[in-house]
Amino acid sequence: MKKITLTVLFALLALVLAACGDDASGEEGNRKITLGISGSDTSIWDFVAEKAEKEGIDLEIITFSDYVAPNLALAEGELDLNAFQTISYFDEFVAEHDIDIVPIGSTVIAPMGLYSDKYESIDELPNGSQIAVPNEATNMGRALLLLQEAGLIKLSDDAGLTGTADDIIENPKNIEIMPMVSGHTPRAMPDVAGSIINNGVAVDAGLNPTEDPIAAESDTATPYINLIAASAENAEDEDFLKIVELYQQDDTADFIVEHTKGASIPTFIPVEELVDYQ
Repeated sequence: MKKITLTVLFALLALVLAACGDDASGEEGNRKITLGISGSDTSIWDFVAEKAEKEGIDLEIITFSDYVAPNLALAEGELDLNAFQTISYFDEFVAEHDIDIVPIGSTVIAPMGLYSDKYESIDELPNGSQIAVPNEATNMGRALLLLQEAGLIKLSDDAGLTGTADDIIENPKNIEIMPMVSGHTPRAMPDVAGSIINNGVAVDAGLNPTEDPIAAESDTATPYINLIAASAENAEDEDFLKIVELYQQDDTADFIVEHTKGASIPTFIPVEELVDYQ
C-alpha cells in the first residue's frame, strides 16, 4: 500500500513540475517572445503586448540604454526581436559588425531636433556656437543634414547619410561640432549653444519633440524610418510577423500619435519599400 501511495505522489509531483515548466514558456502556455528597445518608455510596446496576449503570445519588453547592445543581443540569440533603430542606422551597423539580422516591418518616423536652453531660434545662434551631436555614424550624418536643412552649414555632395564634420564645406557661423554618445546630448545642453537629440532620447529627458526644438528635420527623414528586426533565419516566423501586424494596426497608430503628442509618426510600409531608401 505504501508503495502504491508513493507511486501516486511521484506521479502528482511530476505533473506539478510539468505544469511549472509550461508556465516558464509564457502565461497560460503562450509563446514567449523577447523584444529589445532603447530607452525607458515601453508604453507603445505594452499596448502591443496586450493585444499579443490575446493571440497566444507573451511579449516581453527588454530595455537598453544604448543603440549597440540590442543588435548584438539579437544577433547572438539573446533576443527574438528588436525595435529601436532607423533603416539607415541598421544598414550601417549590420555592415560594420557583419551580423545576420534583417528588417521585418516598419514602425514610425521620429524626427530629430535641435534643442537649446539659451536661444529660441536658429537666427539667434551666435558665431562660434558649439553644437552637440550624436557620435554614432548615421546619427551624426543625420544631425549634420539637419544643420544643413536649417541653413547653418553646407555639406559636400559626397557626405551622404554618414557625413562627418570633415564634410562641411560652408560654415558661415563657424559652428563647432561636438560629437558625443546619443544619450549624453540632453545633458550637454547647459554647456553648448544647441544640442541635436534623437526623438526617443529627448522624450526620456523630459523634452517635447513637437514643441521644444528650434529646428527639426523634415525631408531629410526619408532614410530614418524605424523598424522591427529579427535574425535572418527567423524572418518568416509567423508569430514574429504577427507582432508586426499588431503594431501596424490602426488602433496602435492612434495610440502612438496620442502618446507621443504627434512626435512620432506611424509609418507602415512594406519591407521592400523600407529597404529601398537610397
